[in-house]
Amino acid sequence: MPDLDIQHDAANGRFTARVDGHLCEADYRLHEGVMHLVHTAVPRALQGQGIAARLVDAALAEARAQGWRVRPVCSYVASHMRRHPETQDLLER
Repeated sequence: MPDLDIQHDAANGRFTARVDGHLCEADYRLHEGVMHLVHTAVPRALQGQGIAARLVDAALAEARAQGWRVRPVCSYVASHMRRHPETQDLLER
C-alpha cells in the first residue's frame, strides 16, 4: 500500500490524496451534522491498493472527531462500513 498524504479540503467537502500524479478522492456534503459520503474515486491504474479505504477511513475519523453522523450515499462507502463493524455507531439513525 503506498504512503498517502491525505488532505481534508473542508471548504469543498473532500478528502484527497495524490498517488503517482493521480488524484484520488472521497467527497462528502455536510448537512445538519450528517456527513453524506457521496462519491469515492481512484483511477483504474491505482485500484486494489486500499487507497479508497484509507480515504474513507480518514473521512470517518473526521466525522467521529466532529461528532457527526454518517450517511453512506456512495455504494463503496456503504460496503466499507458493512465490512467494518467498528464504524456502525457513526451511521445516521
